[in-house]
Amino acid sequence: MIPSHKAPNLKYLSTLISNNLQQFLNAKNTPDINIIVSALKSSATNLSISHGQQLHSLIFKSGLLQHNTLVLNGLINVYAKCGFVGEANTLFQTCPYLDPASYNIMISGFVKHGILSDAVKLFDEMPNKDCISYTTMIMGFVKNQCWLEAIQLFKDMRRDRVGVVPNDVTLTNVLSACARLGGFWNSLMIHGLIIKMNFDGDVLVSTNLLRAYCVGSSLEDGMRLFAEMRQKNVVTWNVMLNGYAKAGLVHSARDLFEKFPEKDVVSWGTMIDGYIRVECLSEALKMYGDMIRDGFSPSDVLTVDLVSACGRSMAFAQGQQLHSVIIKYGFDCYDFIQASLIHFYAACGWIDLACLQFEAGLKNYLASQNALLAGFIRNGMIERAREIFNEMPERDVFSWSTMISGEKPNVAIELFHEMIACGTQPNEITMVSVFSAIASLGLLKEGLWAHAYVQNNSIPLSENLSAAVIDMYAKCGSIDTALELFSQIKDKALKISPWNAIICGLAVHGDANLSLEIFSDLERRKIKPNSITLVGVLSACCHGGLLDLDTGRWENVVSVRREMCNNGVEQLPGYSGIV
Repeated sequence: MIPSHKAPNLKYLSTLISNNLQQFLNAKNTPDINIIVSALKSSATNLSISHGQQLHSLIFKSGLLQHNTLVLNGLINVYAKCGFVGEANTLFQTCPYLDPASYNIMISGFVKHGILSDAVKLFDEMPNKDCISYTTMIMGFVKNQCWLEAIQLFKDMRRDRVGVVPNDVTLTNVLSACARLGGFWNSLMIHGLIIKMNFDGDVLVSTNLLRAYCVGSSLEDGMRLFAEMRQKNVVTWNVMLNGYAKAGLVHSARDLFEKFPEKDVVSWGTMIDGYIRVECLSEALKMYGDMIRDGFSPSDVLTVDLVSACGRSMAFAQGQQLHSVIIKYGFDCYDFIQASLIHFYAACGWIDLACLQFEAGLKNYLASQNALLAGFIRNGMIERAREIFNEMPERDVFSWSTMISGEKPNVAIELFHEMIACGTQPNEITMVSVFSAIASLGLLKEGLWAHAYVQNNSIPLSENLSAAVIDMYAKCGSIDTALELFSQIKDKALKISPWNAIICGLAVHGDANLSLEIFSDLERRKIKPNSITLVGVLSACCHGGLLDLDTGRWENVVSVRREMCNNGVEQLPGYSGIV
């Protein structure tokens, strides 16, 4: 007899099924249950539906299906794991006797194959839920990016009766949800539970807690946890490195990188990405070369990120070297690599090479067409851009947004309406260009319609889009509406763009006093002004007649000038005699 915990291989399984079936047909004997359960387990593990169906036939003829829960659960598991969820559910629904394992297997089958609604329904109907039930359902929510639902279910799990005790898999999945949501308090609560349950020595759980801290704007707590961890693996080191890199702390990241007991391709890639994020292209390229010399093959994604960085920095020579690497490693067969190269050459002003790259690749690949279209717009070749735009068999939101951004204001607005008529949903990038065009023409009625369109179609009001709407209202003569919108978003704003929009808008309308009040409010916040901010305030002072000592507001102008010096803003022509 084969022990029930061991699953036979497929070749032996076929012989096993054949012998038992023949034995049963000849002598009307009941097959050995341990052998049947072991065979079912092997069928499920190897995803062998044909063997599972043969076993189903044998089980049905033997009558085991009517009174043995272990056999029933094994059979449901075979169908569920092999993707025959309907058949598994039929067995589950028609069986008069079910235990918690039956529910758990069926819920797991729904989760595995993305049928989350049925999993939730069955979970709610389950009479006695255990740790496996909750963990499986939490995994289902995490798999389907339902982060809030996963965390809420975990809280329900702890409140259920006297509280169902989670295991390491439960905690790992809940922490993944916390990392996605950036929930500091949730991470802190689970950290306390981990310590209470003595899971703090589990490297998998601790590493996921570290990730939740680093992603959830709690890097200092992550650093403390990392220092306290008794066990670390390469994933742990990579998570901490990624925390530093994402926070822009490349020097701390590099110090940690040099202390790695062992590095993998993720370690190198994370460090290179950290340098790219802070625009240290030379360091990123140097590390890329060191990685290859250390015996690691570069990935296509990492290489394309570097090519894109070269395009942003207009580092033509370095980008060409990366093009050679792309050819060497055979990455040039990928369409997205071709699109990135087109974008790089166009960004560096070598539009002929961008066209050559386009001709050498797949011409009907939308991303490549978009890259060339953006290249023409960037290099002021609007007629060539129109040609490729008109020839495109299909257009996406990027195609329309790029074309709108490059056209004259009146044409841009016409394209915007054509885009909507074609059924393409604009995004916030599209709308920034649209509001800019409306502001240039001073069309308040069009601006009101466009603002209503944004609200009615749930287009996310990013800070740049908010700034564009504020600017539009100000330039179209509705400064009160601009102020009302600014007051709604100013406490949430983390970037300078909305502040610039209202300060410059007030400057145009000659409201120097309010412009200076808003600038004073800005100074109290952790938002750094730039040259646009400071020129806007000085312009407001100029238009409002506040450049006279008799006004009593001279100290505000001095404050602006001091900010200009502190932020490295060069003295501008026309303002040299202000202070």
